[in-house]
Amino acid sequence: MTEAGRAARKPRADAARNRERVLEAANVVFNAGGPEASLEAVARQAGVGIGTLYRHFPTRQALFEAVYRREVQNLAELAEQLLADRSAALSPVEALRRWMRSNVAFIATKKGMSAALTQAALAPPELMANSVDRLTQALGGLMARAIEAGEIRADIEPLDLLRGLVGLCYAHDRPGWQENVLRMVDVLVDGLRREPEQPAPNHR
Repeated sequence: MTEAGRAARKPRADAARNRERVLEAANVVFNAGGPEASLEAVARQAGVGIGTLYRHFPTRQALFEAVYRREVQNLAELAEQLLADRSAALSPVEALRRWMRSNVAFIATKKGMSAALTQAALAPPELMANSVDRLTQALGGLMARAIEAGEIRADIEPLDLLRGLVGLCYAHDRPGWQENVLRMVDVLVDGLRREPEQPAPNHR
């Protein structure tokens, strides 16, 4: 490669790293929420100047959507990884539990973005619809595997379970709400477990 080629590649690599640092920082800052969840706070967390942030994300909405898409992608990939994990240490129902618990952090980020970016809605309608479809599909795969293994009941739809999880998160707003919701997620997953069939009562 020529010197000119190496010089051209380095700025692109640096720019890609800066963009990823901004997205990671935004996730942390928005997850924490509160009045400090500003774009300036994101830049500080990422260790870049505010100008660098705006070069990658010229508007608040652009950053919002990029973080949102990144988190949905991460959850979809996590579902794939959990489905591929056939180790005895991770049963299908525990894989489902781990994925649902990871969703709590994602929803916390969404809540933080809503407060910090003063959006009227959590996401544009088309972005929200696509995200719900991807998350429902990911959850459906994990549920199907647990149903096939006989570990959970089969009369619950993935979208209903996803809505229940979101409802739990948005019903809690006090400090420490994530810990409370994680406990409730465990209750929810345990409630999905398939109970052994009971013998018919003897009516002698």
